[in-house]
Amino acid sequence: MTGANEFDLLASLVGYPGEEYLSKAVLCLEALAESDPEAAVPLGEFLEQTRSFSVEGLQELYAATFDLDPACSLEVGWHLFGENYERGEFLVKMRGELRRLGVDESTELPDHLTHALAALGHMEPQEAADFATACLFPALDKMRAALKGKSNPFENALSAVSHVLEHRYPRPDPETVPAEPAFRILNSGGR
Repeated sequence: MTGANEFDLLASLVGYPGEEYLSKAVLCLEALAESDPEAAVPLGEFLEQTRSFSVEGLQELYAATFDLDPACSLEVGWHLFGENYERGEFLVKMRGELRRLGVDESTELPDHLTHALAALGHMEPQEAADFATACLFPALDKMRAALKGKSNPFENALSAVSHVLEHRYPRPDPETVPAEPAFRILNSGGR
């Protein structure tokens, strides 16, 4: 699994479940089994935990997990900035990046993890590594911490996403990561 396809499949794991949700998750599992077997493990557990769910049941679980609990919101900028002014700036920068990269927006805000993952798949390698380090790792860490120990299947979906990112863009030593605001990272790469 490489490039935009890899991140589009991962984005589908954190998107609102529709009729094709589980079939896309199976495609993602098959691709991960080849390219990143360690990431396939939590995704396999996710599929096992959700195999008896109806689409409506998955939708209810998704809404309760990500929409009703701000600690596990899928909006990257919220985890980075809260409701501060910088979040608005981040949203504007993300919308510009989505346009620049040719990533279609859905009804979700531009900083939603589905958009961030899709954008990542279209970025140049160094730009993607900087974006993952400055924005995605800190946000995913908070999302995963909010689900830890709750026996929620989506914890495994987020674990798979996080593992793929770490495999693709190894986390640097925290002491070497610049404390530059995440929204500035969006303007620094690929131009």
